[in-house]
Amino acid sequence: MFTLNLIPSTPITFSKFTHQYFPIKRIQSPKNLAESPVFFTKSTPLNFNKIHACPFGKIQALSTKTTHLGKILENPSRKAGSHVPKAAASSESNPEGEAESVEAAAAAKSKAKALQLALVFGFWYFQNIVFNIYNKKALNVFPFPWLLASFQLFAGSIWMLVLWSLKLQPCPKITKPFIIALLGPAFFHTIGHISACVSFSKVAVSFTHVIKSSEPVFSVVFSSFLGDTYPLKVWLSILPIVLGCSLAAITEVSFNFQGLWGALISNVGFVLRNIYSKRSLQNFKEVNGLNLYGWISIISLFYLFPVAVLVEGSQWVQGYQQAIQTVGKASTFYIWVLLSGIFYHLYNQSSYQALDEISPLTFSVGNTMKRIVVIVSTVLVFRNPVRPLNALGSGIAILGTFLYSQATAKKVSAPEKKS
Repeated sequence: MFTLNLIPSTPITFSKFTHQYFPIKRIQSPKNLAESPVFFTKSTPLNFNKIHACPFGKIQALSTKTTHLGKILENPSRKAGSHVPKAAASSESNPEGEAESVEAAAAAKSKAKALQLALVFGFWYFQNIVFNIYNKKALNVFPFPWLLASFQLFAGSIWMLVLWSLKLQPCPKITKPFIIALLGPAFFHTIGHISACVSFSKVAVSFTHVIKSSEPVFSVVFSSFLGDTYPLKVWLSILPIVLGCSLAAITEVSFNFQGLWGALISNVGFVLRNIYSKRSLQNFKEVNGLNLYGWISIISLFYLFPVAVLVEGSQWVQGYQQAIQTVGKASTFYIWVLLSGIFYHLYNQSSYQALDEISPLTFSVGNTMKRIVVIVSTVLVFRNPVRPLNALGSGIAILGTFLYSQATAKKVSAPEKKS
């Protein structure tokens, strides 16, 4: 309670002659309305708690209410006199809303991941189909696989140089140890690539892919010689691969020994590339798969092109003229060769991107399905005759590849979970 006294212990009074008797606005206490009205008389002391319709008492009461409201805000669980909105109280005391929002965000992220994975697989399959179709078309009219394989590596090298120049893909730091470590994988990649192209030029695309499905057999054998061990179910899974490939080879209409050996040597080359890459590139884990494949393509081009000139360079001019006469338009032939080169790099690029995004088990299953899609697509496009036993052998071989991928993927994932 505030009281202002002009003179200590002396209340102020007004004389009857200087101040007339008149009423002032009735003041009510905020809690008690029983107070009597206040009038100024000549003997009435002036109380500054009640003046000008804004008594200090009300101000004090207002401050008390404000303090009371602050306590309520600090303690929203208080029931009596609580002024906190129900929605705010329920959001703070009930965590179910937050859990639902987290679940919704996780579901949206899962859908986005599934869509991205579907696009990666879709592009991977489509690009592989396009490559196999136009690669075979070009080889049918221009049977020089060494030059065509060199051009495909050249197209991939130019593609990567453009990505690095435009900074669409971060360029890895090039050091002498990195280049030395790449020499071995690039050499075996060159062997695998040119052998596959030779096989494509001699036999049907579907037959080459059936024989290439036997790659797990070479992987298990070579890895075992280098000290790796595999469980019994892995060894059992390669038996149907051998049986299916043998049956498909015997019953193949377009069978050719050069085509068969080309596909088998391609398997050896790619298996040794993978094994050598694990041993020589384990200290360069900061380089992602796409950049690694780009530099392997560039070095492989330097390996392959000089040999291509020696092997078939003298026949290129005559073969080019015959190809133009066969096709009818030079532009059509150029488009076939260009598409084979571009999509060869793109499907390998998509495979590396898929391997970065998914588990080895999912990748192996997708790779097996990709081979089936490619075989069916090329059979439909080129209308290759397929005998029932040939189809059965192809199916058995691909089934064995699937079983092998399941067994080895579980073997690889087990140590990762333990670690």
